[in-house]
Amino acid sequence: MVKKLLLFLSLPFLFLSCENKVEKVDRAFYYWKTERNSMSLKENQIIKNQNVTKLYIKFFEVDYTEAMGNFPVSKTDMRTSFYNENSMINCEIIPTIYIKNIVFKKSNEKDLDKLADNVNFLINKYSKEKFDSATVSEIQIDCDWTASTKDKYFYFLKKLKPLAQKEISCTLRLYPYKYPDKMGVPPVDKVTLMCYNLINPLEDDSKNSILDLNELKSYLNTDKKYPLHMDVALPLYSWMQVYQNKQFTGVLYNGGELKKSLKPIKPLWYEVTKDTVIDYKNYLRVGDKIKYEEITTSQVDQAIAIIKKNVKLDKEITVTLFHLDENQLKNYTDAEISHFYSDFTK
Repeated sequence: MVKKLLLFLSLPFLFLSCENKVEKVDRAFYYWKTERNSMSLKENQIIKNQNVTKLYIKFFEVDYTEAMGNFPVSKTDMRTSFYNENSMINCEIIPTIYIKNIVFKKSNEKDLDKLADNVNFLINKYSKEKFDSATVSEIQIDCDWTASTKDKYFYFLKKLKPLAQKEISCTLRLYPYKYPDKMGVPPVDKVTLMCYNLINPLEDDSKNSILDLNELKSYLNTDKKYPLHMDVALPLYSWMQVYQNKQFTGVLYNGGELKKSLKPIKPLWYEVTKDTVIDYKNYLRVGDKIKYEEITTSQVDQAIAIIKKNVKLDKEITVTLFHLDENQLKNYTDAEISHFYSDFTK
């Protein structure tokens, strides 16, 4: 009788755990580079090796100035050479548009009507000119909206949907995920939870601003299921923040080799010991300080465990890694990258 009772009591917990288990993961990458015309052979090979089915390509950004109003910047340079015999032609293209929050601070509804029309026009134009009229079924909008701009941002999303006649997704930072009552729920078909860039890099010099596991856990400790289908994005990149005369001067990417010639002074921090020319824009001097933030395989594994434990996900999700760059991804083996996707189903 006691055994039967224990079995009966355990059944609800069994059903609950099965209910939230991810059964299928669509593998995806963000492609955020704008400066070259096509992917490298190595990046194409990564796509094929990992059986990636979706590629979120940043088509352009939208910025604002008083003189020009809303205008597109950082347009992609990738062209039809993307679709050659060496490319992963079975990969779905999702145009991704980053819109700065200032756009919604400065725009009225008439401005946003025009913006929705222009964004839709440019997406169609780039799809035709650069991607051989690739069939686009989804558009993703990336914006760090705030409580004060949510109404205008949501207005824009509502206007874009009937113009595009496609599925609309948007990125979701951790703060609006945890506080939907305050930040609102965007009027889109689905969201991608961005599990990185958790801390302002200039506000706390002791933490890894790309991914701090304690910070991640603190935002995910909610019992509520988000009211929209939610996918997940994880970071696979590193950067160096450069400080000259105690002033932040910029960011360097792909600085792994440079790290070998730096002197460690405290966790995350290094000092330049030799004048070094990086490129035509960047020059390091003796005494400059470097905060080097990188993401290890162990950190990603721990982040996945935290997400699985705390976030209620649907049975089928997309996991997107940021981002497809051969120089960044050489820090991970093919097997490790594969596990970043498959671990969600274990």
